[in-house]
Amino acid sequence: MAHARTPRDAWIRAGLDALGEGGPELVRVEELARRLGVTKGGFYGYFDGRARLLSEMLDAWEREAADAVIDEADAVGGSDVAERLRALTRGAKARAGAKGVELAIRDWARRDPAIAERTRRVDRTRMAYLHRLFLEVTGDEREAAARAALTAGVWLSSHLMRYDTAGYDHDDVLSLAFARTVWLTGEPAHDHPRNGEPNP
Repeated sequence: MAHARTPRDAWIRAGLDALGEGGPELVRVEELARRLGVTKGGFYGYFDGRARLLSEMLDAWEREAADAVIDEADAVGGSDVAERLRALTRGAKARAGAKGVELAIRDWARRDPAIAERTRRVDRTRMAYLHRLFLEVTGDEREAAARAALTAGVWLSSHLMRYDTAGYDHDDVLSLAFARTVWLTGEPAHDHPRNGEPNP
């Protein structure tokens, strides 16, 4: 009986998991085959070498780190800027940490100019989207830039930091941080706990 072939995406996902756990050095064909419970022969049916896998892993990260969450926000919020910002908050929070992948990539970027360019591209995409949304809200370029910078800072720190939250759920605190940063006008956000209480 023939065995089902391990999907290409499974190798990419396994590679990203390994990257988040131990950096690019852990992304080895033998290690990924072990994680997937398959022989490494299947790897070469998709990739002509480790460099190709790393490139496709980084492509996947770029899509998920910026494009996917932005597309989701646009799809959910439509023409409603406030709802798009709320959806962006939810999507960014859901991807926070992502098994340490963003932290590992940014550490890698310190040593590799090509990886650094990828992180800059993600940052530019995030900032451009946030600036556009806040410009629609405020009508003021300077104010939009300031709010975009604050929100992008919270977004980035959500991937890079795990810290003590005084007994409160980390995701709830992160959601509140997004809400407080985004809604500087005082407009209530619908997706965060109030007074330290979890959402019903």
